[in-house]
Order: sequence, then structure tokens, then C-alpha cells
Amino acid sequence: MMTYSERLHPWVVMRLLPKMQRVVVARFRNRSDAEGHLWALKRLMPDAEFIIIFDVGNNPINSRE
Repeated sequence: MMTYSERLHPWVVMRLLPKMQRVVVARFRNRSDAEGHLWALKRLMPDAEFIIIFDVGNNPINSRE
């Protein structure tokens, strides 16, 4: 289950690592802030691979099953 803070910041910048691993770098309230942070990360770490996702969290309808 997502925390209240995570629900307020659904846009996530993730770093993709080898062997299908990933790590959350930062969370944002809006996509444009996430894109700005991603742009800065790519300039600082050009060889690293990052993505932006919209984290919807757990679906309460499916969790009752």
C-alpha cells in the first residue's frame, strides 16, 4: 500500500540497473518537475538509464480478492 506522501507524488523517476533491477530516484507531484529532474540527471550521468513512470499504487478493488 502506498503512503499518503507517495500518493501525493505519483510521478517517479527510476534508474534502470542491470538484471532487470530498478531504483526509485525521486518522486514528484507533476510530470514537468519529473522531466526537469530527469534532464538534469541525464546531464550528470550520461551513461545511466532513467525512466519516468506514473505510479498508481495498489488497486483497492483487486486487493479484496
